[in-house]
Amino acid sequence: MSEWAVETDNLVKTFGTFVAVDHVSLRVSNGEIFGFLGPNGAGKSTTIRMLCGLLTPTSGRGLVKGVDVALEPERVRRSIGYMSQKFSLYDDLTVEQNLDFFAGLYGVSRKELRSRKDYVLKMANLAERRHDMTATLSGGWKQRLALGCAILHEPPVLFLDEPTSGVDPIARGAFWDLIRDMAATGHTIFVSTHYMDEAENCHRLALMYSGRIIALGAPADLKRMLDTRVLLQLETSAPLDTMKVLENATGVGEVAVFGAGLHVEVDELDSGVETISRLLSQAGIEISRIERINPSLEDVFVALIESEERKT
Repeated sequence: MSEWAVETDNLVKTFGTFVAVDHVSLRVSNGEIFGFLGPNGAGKSTTIRMLCGLLTPTSGRGLVKGVDVALEPERVRRSIGYMSQKFSLYDDLTVEQNLDFFAGLYGVSRKELRSRKDYVLKMANLAERRHDMTATLSGGWKQRLALGCAILHEPPVLFLDEPTSGVDPIARGAFWDLIRDMAATGHTIFVSTHYMDEAENCHRLALMYSGRIIALGAPADLKRMLDTRVLLQLETSAPLDTMKVLENATGVGEVAVFGAGLHVEVDELDSGVETISRLLSQAGIEISRIERINPSLEDVFVALIESEERKT
């Protein structure tokens, strides 16, 4: 048994002159929930498709359970579960018929089929919907069915490519409950997302931007990267005008939109609050809230992206 569930060493994928994945190196432990966090176009899906044996790396190396994805892609595909953003289900089949179809693709034996289907239907809470047409299911239920189809053959490693994209928050939460339950039984979960709240569920994260990993670690460790900075939650009567007023202000660093308010980085708490209050008062902008907060993953990601862009 390989020490690592997933390994990459300087993995690269180019399309013509475009570098989609730029020398990505990482190791994922067995039984780990490993998250790929980043905006659309960061290279997350391309990396996952290489690790699933669906794309051939341009250079570098990728291993899944010790098997080289470039040399033995078929062997890799037989040993993993893969769930794409589009769910890859057949709307004109029932829930159970979809399970039967994917069981055939994965080579699940007749002897195991009934027990595996019963397990999946129970796990995904789909037993009472087994005869429903897949086209009639909501996004959340389709998501559960797609996960069930991906694990019919009991794969040790499961790749989930933005599995909650377009699904409502309640369904997203229920789906992550299933992921945590699967990891608790020994499955390795490799999941990509652009939702910062979901990333908190991962044991470790790789923050990806422009094809490269710009930070790697546990969520708590990544947030500690900003512990030396003072971060303020600022809510005003005119957020966009506030950003313009604070741009290049002495003692004020990055200003980013977060929800209905702003996150503002300052050099020092008291002087920073005084500077912001004075400048906004002069501009006729009313402050409804200003207080120090702990950095979130989104703050870390924004700070890292800003740092990367300053290098270009």
